[in-house]
Amino acid sequence: MSDTASLPTEAELDARFEPRIVAFFCNWCTYTASDLAGVSRMQYLPNTRVIRVMCSGRIDPQFVLAAFRQGADGVLIGGCHPGDCHYQEGNYKCMRRIELLRRLLVQMGIEPERLRLEWISASEGDRLRDVTNEMVEQVRALGPLGLDPIPHPEEHGVSPGPGPSCAQEPESQPQSEPESEPVAVAALGEQSCQNPKSASTGAPPAEDAKKRWWTWR
Repeated sequence: MSDTASLPTEAELDARFEPRIVAFFCNWCTYTASDLAGVSRMQYLPNTRVIRVMCSGRIDPQFVLAAFRQGADGVLIGGCHPGDCHYQEGNYKCMRRIELLRRLLVQMGIEPERLRLEWISASEGDRLRDVTNEMVEQVRALGPLGLDPIPHPEEHGVSPGPGPSCAQEPESQPQSEPESEPVAVAALGEQSCQNPKSASTGAPPAEDAKKRWWTWR
């Protein structure tokens, strides 16, 4: 059988499933390796959409779940080799998170093979090319993820309600009655208005005011 007969036809290439892969690459190693692969003109499949992060430890599991939820068929994470992290322990944190996240994906009905973690240094452009091609073929064999699209209220004829009106008057609150002045202080005040000196002690007005203040306290 000739090599020409084994090549796929143009119709087969058009009908073939092309997976969409989101790639989170470390700025210091894997992203630099992708730059090296581009400068070296290495050929690899263009199915990945690269997102640069400062460290693989910065990748939150919610990022991966959001990528799957918004249409990605696979997620590729690239970081520095253990012991070479620019932030010392970021790749170890990423490794622990990915192991737990794979268990969660199984419980959600998603194949764990759709999530891949690789350590690729800045000088390994050829390894980045090989990993990318392997990831694309692996996800292509699994097929599309097939999650339901995120529903939008406008598509179902439901318009968001109006926000709270600024002209709406606040609910009136019952006014609390003012606290009544203590009887002793009120009596002393009346005596001081009638007579500058206290009737019982004969104290001057300043001492009488001080006595009223301590009574209030």
